[in-house]
Amino acid sequence: MINTARLHSDLSRLSRETAMMSATIETLSTEELAAASLCEGWSRSHVIAHLASNGRTLVKLIDWATTGEPQQLYASREARDAEIDQLAALPREELVKAFNEAAAFFAEQCDRLSGDLAVEEVDLHGKVIPATSIVALRISEVVIHHHDLDTAWTIEEADPDSQENAVEAAVRTMRAKNAPGMTINSEEGDEWIIGDGALKVRSDREGLIEWLARGQARHIEADGPIPELPVW
Repeated sequence: MINTARLHSDLSRLSRETAMMSATIETLSTEELAAASLCEGWSRSHVIAHLASNGRTLVKLIDWATTGEPQQLYASREARDAEIDQLAALPREELVKAFNEAAAFFAEQCDRLSGDLAVEEVDLHGKVIPATSIVALRISEVVIHHHDLDTAWTIEEADPDSQENAVEAAVRTMRAKNAPGMTINSEEGDEWIIGDGALKVRSDREGLIEWLARGQARHIEADGPIPELPVW
C-alpha cells in the first residue's frame, strides 16, 4: 500500500508536469509537430503519441499491482510501434485530445493504488519497478519526453522531485541495458550506482537526465573518459 500522503504528492506533481507539457503542445502548429524531436527517428507527434499510448498502457501496471496478475503491456514491440505510428498520424486536434484523455485516465486509475497492493514489484520491459513507484514512473516519462519536444521548456522547470524521478528511471534503463559501471552523483546530493560503480560521474539532475536519456554530455564531469551509453 502506498502512503496516502505520498500518493497525493506524486499525483499533484504528475498533474503539474502534465499541465506544463500540455501547454507546450498547445503552442505547436501542425508543421511544428511534424518536425524532428530529440528521440531518434521520431517526430514531435510521435513523442506525444507515445505518451498518449503510455498513459493507457501503464494502467496495466496498476492492474498488476492491485490484483497480483502479471500483465503484458503490449502484444509485441511491433504492436507498440504500430499504435504510436497510428496516433502520430492523427490530425493535430485529435492527437492533443488523445494525449489529454490518456493523461486523465491514468491519473484517475491511480486512485486504486491507495488500497492494499497485491505485489511489491512489477515489471516494465525487463525493468523491475516498485509498485509504489508507478506514478513516479509516469512522471519520469512526462519530464523526459517534454524535454524531447525540444522547445523553449527546459528540465530545470520541472519539480525537483520530478527531476529525481526522471534520473531514477534513466538509471534503471541503463542498468537493464548493461551500461558501463558508474557511480553517479548529483549536485543535489543523490547517488546511483550502475554495475561495479567504477567511474565517478557528476552533474546536476538536469545534466544527468540529458546525458542518461539522450546522450547529451555537455554538463557531465567524470574521473575518466565519458562513456558511450546504450541507446534507449
